[in-house]
Amino acid sequence: MSSLTRTLISRGFSDLETSERFLGFSELADLDQTELLDALSVADNPDLALHSLVRLLSVVPEVGNRLSVVDPDSGRRVSNESLFRLLGASEALAEFLMRHPENLDVLDVVPSPEPMAADPVALRASLLRAVGADPAAGMPTAQITGVAARVALRSRYRRHLCELAVRDLGAASPQSVMPVVGAELADLAAAAVEAALAVARAEVGEVQGVEKVAAVRFAVLGMGKCGARELNYISDVDVMYVVEPVLDAVTGAPAIEEGEIVTVGNAMASALSRAIYAPEREPGLWEVDANLRPEGKDGQLVRTLDSYLAYYHRWAQSWEFQALLKARTIAGDAALGASFEQAVAPLIWTSSERDGFVESVQAMRRRVKANIRGGDADRQIKLGKGGLRDVEFTVQLLQLVHGKNDPSLRIRATTGAIDALTKAGYIGRTDAALLRNHYTYLRVLEHRIQLVQMRRTHIMPTAPEQLRALARSLQGPLSLKRPSADSLLSDWAKVKRSVSSLHEQIFYHPILATAAHLSSEDAALTTDAARARLAALGYRDAAGAVRHIEALTAGVSRRAALQRQLLPVLLGWLADGVDPDAGLLAFRRVSDALGTSHWYLGMLRDHQAAAERLCHLLSSSRLVSDLLEVSPEATAWLGNSKELVPLSFESQWTEIQSKLSRHPEGTEAIRLIRLLRQREILRIGIADSSGLLDQDEVSKALSDADRAAVLGALMVAEEEIYAGTEPLTHVLVVAMGRQGGREIGYGSDADVLFVHRPVDGLPENQQGAATQQAMAIVQKLTALLTAPVRPAIQAERVLSVDADLRPEGRSGPLVRSLDAYREYYARWSSAWEAQALLRAMPMAGSDALAVEFIAMADPIRYPQALSKDDRREIKRIKARMESERLPRGADPARHVKLGRGGLSDVEWLVQMWQLQHAHAHPELRTTQTLAALHAAKDLGLVDEADAEILESAWRLAGKIRNANVMWTGTPSDLLPTARRDLEAVARWCGCEQGSATAFEESYLSLTRRARAVFERLFYG
Repeated sequence: MSSLTRTLISRGFSDLETSERFLGFSELADLDQTELLDALSVADNPDLALHSLVRLLSVVPEVGNRLSVVDPDSGRRVSNESLFRLLGASEALAEFLMRHPENLDVLDVVPSPEPMAADPVALRASLLRAVGADPAAGMPTAQITGVAARVALRSRYRRHLCELAVRDLGAASPQSVMPVVGAELADLAAAAVEAALAVARAEVGEVQGVEKVAAVRFAVLGMGKCGARELNYISDVDVMYVVEPVLDAVTGAPAIEEGEIVTVGNAMASALSRAIYAPEREPGLWEVDANLRPEGKDGQLVRTLDSYLAYYHRWAQSWEFQALLKARTIAGDAALGASFEQAVAPLIWTSSERDGFVESVQAMRRRVKANIRGGDADRQIKLGKGGLRDVEFTVQLLQLVHGKNDPSLRIRATTGAIDALTKAGYIGRTDAALLRNHYTYLRVLEHRIQLVQMRRTHIMPTAPEQLRALARSLQGPLSLKRPSADSLLSDWAKVKRSVSSLHEQIFYHPILATAAHLSSEDAALTTDAARARLAALGYRDAAGAVRHIEALTAGVSRRAALQRQLLPVLLGWLADGVDPDAGLLAFRRVSDALGTSHWYLGMLRDHQAAAERLCHLLSSSRLVSDLLEVSPEATAWLGNSKELVPLSFESQWTEIQSKLSRHPEGTEAIRLIRLLRQREILRIGIADSSGLLDQDEVSKALSDADRAAVLGALMVAEEEIYAGTEPLTHVLVVAMGRQGGREIGYGSDADVLFVHRPVDGLPENQQGAATQQAMAIVQKLTALLTAPVRPAIQAERVLSVDADLRPEGRSGPLVRSLDAYREYYARWSSAWEAQALLRAMPMAGSDALAVEFIAMADPIRYPQALSKDDRREIKRIKARMESERLPRGADPARHVKLGRGGLSDVEWLVQMWQLQHAHAHPELRTTQTLAALHAAKDLGLVDEADAEILESAWRLAGKIRNANVMWTGTPSDLLPTARRDLEAVARWCGCEQGSATAFEESYLSLTRRARAVFERLFYG
């Protein structure tokens, strides 16, 4: 290794080969190499500083005279640290100095460890003078326009940017000076906008007339980071434009008509943007973005104050008031801008009372937690987890929640808002110090990355040499540390983890401190403040929520201590559900029921996925929360996905047989059978909500649970009715409808037929007794499944047995012998009764009888031909059912079973095909709707596109039925109209939070298309 290589390494160089080559260039021939390397070593990136210096010397050789400056304290010439630091930090600003060497004097300063900000008034005056405008004029107008004005404006802006960068890079503590830098960047951007407006006045005046321009008051509102005076080195500048007519001093009449105001204002706004960003030999500064205006890109570019207020009072969404939190007049008519700020302030600080505020907050939280697409998620400084957006969300949310009653919080800048929240007691001092430190750290990271090329980026670099330079830039010039790329990434990871947890720490812990009456040196909220925070999260009964928190955290027990520790996170998870209040109440009840169970407290503490799953269930499902409250021990399943695998029918039947052998007494046995069914429904519900089961698996598992319960009840009923005597008959329960298709949902009844067959050799005179015995068994079975038991089964979803699909419906006998069924179907059955048999499947009872029943049913449900009369009758019944069975007042478009494009439409169409073609095509012989639909598609009875529409509509309707039960605990066949219920159903159907309207539109559109397919293929 050469001595030069060792020297380069010791001075912090990374690209040794390239730097050695640059040191040999003629531009550096007259310089002392040792002194040069010492000077370059102060740069955060000595390689970049060297390369930029050589390029600068090649363009402006006299820059060699600026490599040293006079130290004002000692009078000696010393290395020009400002020059070397700037060249090592920003290639883009070095290139600006190459283009405009007349600005090199900005480097002739000795950096201060505690730099002062430039005067905003002076910046404004400088930019205005650059375009020949008078800073003292009421409406400054440029004396130059076009290319000359753009170059002059942009060059003057970048000169001041170099001055700021020199002071920033020389600061002893980059984080301490970050708020000053952000404020000056915003002031400089405001000055540029003011100068651009002066150019716009001149350019529009040339076209539309100076008098018209002079008759328009024009104010520019800065939004976002510019409005908050915390701008980045390179960022879009968000703005809104307000216009008003100048009034005649004598008459008070407008000097210009309203229509002309907007025309002139639009022209000025467009010209302003061109002056700053249009392509030119001096590159544009940044984009002027007016998309935060009312109606966004589709809205008017400029508006009068009354037009803005009319929109905000009538049409604005909650997020628009949150955006106005940062609004500040940055250019143009200051009085008009102040009028705007004053007019919208009450709307901002009362926005928490508006409908939709909670949803807006939840949308903000979703944006905070949204994954970044592509491979940049882990490198995002702004949008990633633990990034700047997390900090800004926390601070703005606290401001919006508490700012209504506390004017001291009405501050635009994030760092200033943190200080105000701390001073007012809404954030604890320790948490505030961490949050402020992390925010400034992340902002300095962002600034240093952007400075290099002056590009709008928030991505952490990956090259080791870039990371080392970035690590040095964070330390400040007085630091003796030599940070590495690994140390930077480690520090950044710690900051991200801390920021991720600070939201819970800052937002929820003070609520607990208040509710649990804890003494703490950190923030303690008033009861009203705690309620305000809970309300902002979506808790409708904030006072009730505080009472639940008090109950959960009171005392000195281990449980209370642990829940004080965990509730800040749990409250957020509960708030992610549709009904946080119900979720918190259910959580309290489950916790009370489980007491100090070590496994429960351990699960909450050590198994995050299980705890989050529990909160989601309790706040999103009345069905599951009701069942968990009476079976809290099932909470243990949440920590083990294997426990959430539904038991097969065979496993359940084995367990039932074991219970029957140990509990021969009927009432005790049936209670255990019904408890087992309830347990399995709970298991299925939890697995379903956890994404462990698909729709078909849910239906199959529920069908297995019902089948096991019916078979168990049949065994108990037969045991009681036979009473130790020889049976006269054997009974078969045949599943019908969706139960027969194993397509049931959480609220489905058990549609059945009851069949019996007297034992072989039974005398003729005992045939009547056999029928009576069968009737007694069937009636007993029904009572066992539905009648109250003692002790009562809390929260039971009773399995209702419905035999209305039997021959002759409710008018016919409840149970018939197989021979009676055979005779009836041969002589009397109608088309709808044959159709009902399409889904008949033996469910419980004699296996031999089941085989004979299916052999009897197949010729009836799969006839050789379906007559025209039968087809006409089926269509007539379908039409009649739609008109008569739809509940009074129900919207046909929203009824998922009988309504337009719903379950009934798809099932009747498929069953028509089965009746017509299953005799010739055995693949249609199935009790399952989708299996038959797929077979029909394969046979060409329906094309692929129509089949896809029918299947999608059928599946979605089934999901909605299940979602209604999961959400409310009660069956419903209607798509909800209430927004909250619709949101819950949408989320149960797999939609993202806040997608209720889109889900509703999707369902209505899909079912319209399904209905069109149905009418064409069924009636056509």
